[in-house]
Amino acid sequence: MIKRLAVLLSLLILPASLLLAQVKTGKDSTIHYNLAVPKVTKPGRDFLMLQMGYNKWASKPDSVKTKAFGYFFNAYVCYDFPIKKTKLSFAAGIGVSTSVVYLDQQQLITNDSSVVKGGAARFVPDTAHFKRYKFVTSYLTAPFELRYYSDIQNRNRGFKAALGLQIGTLLGAHTKALYSVGGTNVKEKVDTKRFVSPWNFAATARVGLGNFTLFGSYNLTNVFKESAGPPITPFSAGLCISGL
Repeated sequence: MIKRLAVLLSLLILPASLLLAQVKTGKDSTIHYNLAVPKVTKPGRDFLMLQMGYNKWASKPDSVKTKAFGYFFNAYVCYDFPIKKTKLSFAAGIGVSTSVVYLDQQQLITNDSSVVKGGAARFVPDTAHFKRYKFVTSYLTAPFELRYYSDIQNRNRGFKAALGLQIGTLLGAHTKALYSVGGTNVKEKVDTKRFVSPWNFAATARVGLGNFTLFGSYNLTNVFKESAGPPITPFSAGLCISGL
């Protein structure tokens, strides 16, 4: 009986001893398994861009008077095309751009055809004593950008910059006046695209960190059609929030 137990124990201990000896003899005889799951990166492409800020007419005749503050709001959906394995990419998109400018004790006349053949937009003194008078334009706009990212693995982080061009087609234009009649506020809106330029071209630039960049644009076209209004060139500056 004792001999049988000794044989059984030797049969159990021997394989374990051989395995332990194999592990200790050298590194080549061991097998290592990497159970870590590789991290999947999904770099952002600035798919969505929201731009807002200060808007003003940079070049205009002295006869056109505007208040210090005007504003703009742009919303675009873009797609980013990386340029091989560089930190550069090209982007194109579509969206809407809106501009609001407040006139200073003036109003814009768009229903007078007595000035030149076909008529023209005119800025005249405010005789109705408006509390507020603004001129609004909106364009269906396609932005194009050449972009630089310092972090190509995650474009929602790090330094970024872009130079671009915006091409827009006119959606609508109107003036809106606010005045008081007998103590009651009245809003008067004139909606017409008659004299406004049907196309808008603007050079753009962005620079910043992560999802926030400073944005600026300068129009290459005038607000009004040729010979249909005074030569006015807008510019804008503000903040761009981008991501996804």
